[in-house]
Amino acid sequence: MTLCGVGLIGGSLAMTARAQGLVERIVGLGRTQANLDVALARGLIDFATRDPAEAARGADLLVLATPVMTFPETLAAMIPYLPHDAVITDVGSVKEWVVRALEPLLGPGMALVGVHPVAGKETVGAGAAEEGLFVNRRVIVTPSRRSNPAAVAKVTALWRATGANVEELAPAAHDALLARASHLPQIVASALAAALEGEQIDGKLVIEYGAGGLRDTTRIAASSAEMWRDICLTNRDAIRAALELFRGSLDKFTGAVERGDADELTALFERGRKMRERLK
Repeated sequence: MTLCGVGLIGGSLAMTARAQGLVERIVGLGRTQANLDVALARGLIDFATRDPAEAARGADLLVLATPVMTFPETLAAMIPYLPHDAVITDVGSVKEWVVRALEPLLGPGMALVGVHPVAGKETVGAGAAEEGLFVNRRVIVTPSRRSNPAAVAKVTALWRATGANVEELAPAAHDALLARASHLPQIVASALAAALEGEQIDGKLVIEYGAGGLRDTTRIAASSAEMWRDICLTNRDAIRAALELFRGSLDKFTGAVERGDADELTALFERGRKMRERLK
C-alpha cells in the first residue's frame, strides 16, 4: 500500500492495516521530510520517499490522502509506474470532482474507488495518527464507472477492518449530504473565528472573554486551511446550496432580533436545541 500523504487519516489507516496484517509493505509519499521522518519513527510506514515514481512501483493499492486538488497531479506522476491492475482510492471529502478528475488518468486495467472516512479532527500530520480513529465512525464508499466489484470489495474490506461502519453512496448524493453536514459547519466555524479575530471593544480583545461556548463553536476552525480551501473549490454547487440554507436560518434570527420577537426567538433556539439533542 502506498499512502500519498501520511497525516491524520492516512497514518491512522496505516496503523490499522499493519495491526490487522492486511498489507505486507507500506510506502509513504510526502512533501516534507520532517513529516515522513515522524511517520517512520512511529512505524506508520516502512519506506518514505518524496519521489512519486519511487512510491508507485509495486503499489497494489494507492491511497490519495493529500488535499483534494493535488490528486490529479500526484496521480498523473505515478500512473506510468503503477502495476497495470492497481487499485486507486482516496479519502477526500468531495467525490464527484475526484471522479471527473481522476478517471481519465487511469490505465485500462486500473480501478478507482472513492472513499470518505467521516472521522476528521482539527489536528494534522503523522503525529496525529491514532489506531482507533475510525472505530464506529461512518466511512462512505462511492463507487463510480471505474470501480469494478473486486476493487470495491478490496477497499471495503480494508475499511471494515478499521472498525468503521461502511456504507455506499453515489458520488453526487455524497457531495450534497456532506456539504450540509460537514462542509457547512466548517465554514460557519471559520467565519465566526475570522469575524472575531482581532476584534476589540474599549481596548479589550473580544476572544479573551469567550468561554466554553466560543471554544466549542470554533474548535474546527483550527483545521487545515489548504484542505478546506480545496473542498470549497471542488464542491462549489453543493456548498453554495448549503450556505443558502444557513443564510435563511441566520436571516430568521436577524429578523427576530430586530423586531424583538420573543416567541420567534424561543422557537428558533428550541429548533436548534432539538437538532443538537439528536446528534449522536
